[in-house]
Amino acid sequence: MTSALVLLPEGFEELEAVAPIDVLRRAGVDVVVAGLTANPLVTGRCGMTLRVDTPLDGVPAVRIFDLLLLPGGPGVKLLRADARVKARVVAQYTAGRWLAAICAAPTVLGDAGLLAGRRYTCHPSVAAELPDRLADERVMVDGSIITSRGAGTAIDFGLVLAGLLVSPAQRDEVARAICA
Repeated sequence: MTSALVLLPEGFEELEAVAPIDVLRRAGVDVVVAGLTANPLVTGRCGMTLRVDTPLDGVPAVRIFDLLLLPGGPGVKLLRADARVKARVVAQYTAGRWLAAICAAPTVLGDAGLLAGRRYTCHPSVAAELPDRLADERVMVDGSIITSRGAGTAIDFGLVLAGLLVSPAQRDEVARAICA
């Protein structure tokens, strides 16, 4: 079964996490949601609290998923500050597997040196850090890296991920089911 790991920091943007998780699960992907701390409850920027499947330390460091997904929001600063996150991002990239980041989360990929020479997009709030972004693109795929602009593009982002991970037919079936 195709697998995805979603890293959820405190202050994550709810739509950017929940919409792709939902779309991927509807497409049949085994999605593991991991929190950065041992607390099973993680609160997003708008006050929604989600229960994660496991703490990040509960996911073996050697396990490579088919997709590693990073949601945006104010919690991106926690992703950027966590050496475990950078190590997983680099391992994912080195293994040639999919890396997905939305909103401000492409800065994590930038910090790891993975955006140089790539086509990517991100939220305007981080444009100063990522000046080569393609501002008008909702979702960009370049090699194994998928980026998206923000909460308003989260369903599109999830559907692109489903199409890449499972199949275009499965993506289309999910899109029809959710009236996308």
